[in-house]
Amino acid sequence: MSFRIYTKTGDKGTTVLIGGTKVSKAHLRIESYGNADELNAYIGLCRDLLPDIHTKEILREVQDRLFTIGSVLAQDPGKKTKMALPDLHKEDIQLLEKEIDAMTEKLPAMQSFILPGGSIPVAQLHIARCVCRRTERSVVRLAEESPVEAIVLSYLNRLSDYLFVLARYTAWQSGITDIPWKPRI
Repeated sequence: MSFRIYTKTGDKGTTVLIGGTKVSKAHLRIESYGNADELNAYIGLCRDLLPDIHTKEILREVQDRLFTIGSVLAQDPGKKTKMALPDLHKEDIQLLEKEIDAMTEKLPAMQSFILPGGSIPVAQLHIARCVCRRTERSVVRLAEESPVEAIVLSYLNRLSDYLFVLARYTAWQSGITDIPWKPRI
């Protein structure tokens, strides 16, 4: 059985949160989970650009966690729902930390700030990192006005670190050296 993708319920600029609360599509909660969705799509692009099977598996896990974050953010925190939503665990953050540490052990120490780029996959990973930071900023703003689980912020913060190190690691694996920022003085 198929269903229609369009419902026409959002034609006037509103949508419904999990729990039934109707809000503007400009609401910070919608922006936050929209940013998480955009990040998820960017991670998918990066995954498709990278040859390393292990990294692809980790990024697939990240995409799953971003769907979890999206569902958490899409829920009205003031309403109980009958729907069972997935949740994040400290092990999700620990996985990112383990991956960061393993890559960092192999990388040369950074001597300066670096410019994003060097190859298409490296540049795309840096863009994903920037989208992750934007997502994190929107969730921080949301948390200032409405309850957000602290683990969501921790995960996004660690994910941006992971994406930065993964960009450097991907360059290193390809024989591309970091592009140092040389400030004009």
